[in-house]
Amino acid sequence: QVQLVESGGGLVQAGGSLRLSCATSGRTFRNYAMGWFRQAPGKEREFVAASGSNYRYYADSVKGRFTISRDNTKNTVYLQMNSLKFEDTAVYYCAANTRNLGIDSKTFYDYWGQGTQVTVSS
Repeated sequence: QVQLVESGGGLVQAGGSLRLSCATSGRTFRNYAMGWFRQAPGKEREFVAASGSNYRYYADSVKGRFTISRDNTKNTVYLQMNSLKFEDTAVYYCAANTRNLGIDSKTFYDYWGQGTQVTVSS
């Protein structure tokens, strides 16, 4: 069982920055792909970014603005969000993909955090 706890969400003005953190349990964190997804009201949960042992992958909508990173010594993954836009407003979820498959698809993620709200004011 893997537990994930997100933190760092909040209210920010457009153009501002936030950094989300996701602390995980589990001894094999370094072997997992870790992803960030988001869900805005009335919309499907969508892929934002993923990190594996030697790669990072981003949705086109956040490329160049968001950066995913991980600290395997702390079992923590981060999402640095810069140049935030109103349309980035959503609940952001951290997830673990133990099989390292389909990293941009929520279907392949095994464990999820409870989410953290990010609100960008225009």
